[in-house]
Amino acid sequence: MDTQLLEVFRTVAHLGSITAAARRLRFTQSAVSRQIGALEAELGSRVFDRLPRGVALTAEGRALLPYASQVLEGLDGARRAVADVRALGAGRLRVGAFPTAVAALVPTALASFRRAYPEIGLELVEGRTPRLLERLAAGDADVVVVSTSPAGPVDRARFDLRHLLDEPMLVAVARGHRLARKRTVRLADLAGDAFIAGSATAEETLLRASLPSGFRPRIEITAAEWTGKLGCVAAGLGVALLPALAASRVPPGIAVVRLHRDDESIRHIYAATLPGRARPPAVTHFLDHLRAAAVDYDHAVGRRVR
Repeated sequence: MDTQLLEVFRTVAHLGSITAAARRLRFTQSAVSRQIGALEAELGSRVFDRLPRGVALTAEGRALLPYASQVLEGLDGARRAVADVRALGAGRLRVGAFPTAVAALVPTALASFRRAYPEIGLELVEGRTPRLLERLAAGDADVVVVSTSPAGPVDRARFDLRHLLDEPMLVAVARGHRLARKRTVRLADLAGDAFIAGSATAEETLLRASLPSGFRPRIEITAAEWTGKLGCVAAGLGVALLPALAASRVPPGIAVVRLHRDDESIRHIYAATLPGRARPPAVTHFLDHLRAAAVDYDHAVGRRVR
């Protein structure tokens, strides 16, 4: 059923006059009469009695009116909802990120995005890159922040990648460590140190991607979470590789030093979305906030690390 016929019918019913409805709708009187006739032909029933002055709803017309109003109000609501999404006045944004990106980079971007678009609901999910990409592919996330490394590049055929920053691996040592005041260190300088590592499954990839072949760190203590790992470093129990994104969250008692460029390992950080999909306005604007946060964060890390 043509919604314009319903709109004409509702207007005539509310005004009780074809002439008044024509003025309200900016149609000719004959055009309104034709559309009422078309609606009656489609229904197979008269919806108005034509009176000497105006019209009156028939029983069939009274039965139709609430349904016509419901359909038209639903369409109005749908248009408003679409307009709100386009104007970022409603909707939600689902973001995924790997753990160290959740330390500061992604929350900074989310906070600035929320200040700009407070009506958008936010959802943040933490996970490792493979799982985040699975969630993105399954439609459970709108954008994910992931890392790539020699151990596992992201499939560019399946995902659109927007480069955010290049993240060096740093070394976290206790403030009293013999290398704490060095500007850069060589891995050979750490050959005699114990390394604090995460669980075997979680840390194996990080170590394999970050250390050159032939270097075998001596792992004495494992700690699954960064809080425990850095706590052990601060206590002088060993050293740890530290992604630059986590450098802003080190506790007191820890010095962060760079690896010499000959030993340095770089992780490339990307925002990933699905190719061939219409990008929601919220995602487009969030990517701008994320890029701005990445630029600021890259500069801050450069200032913070000796």
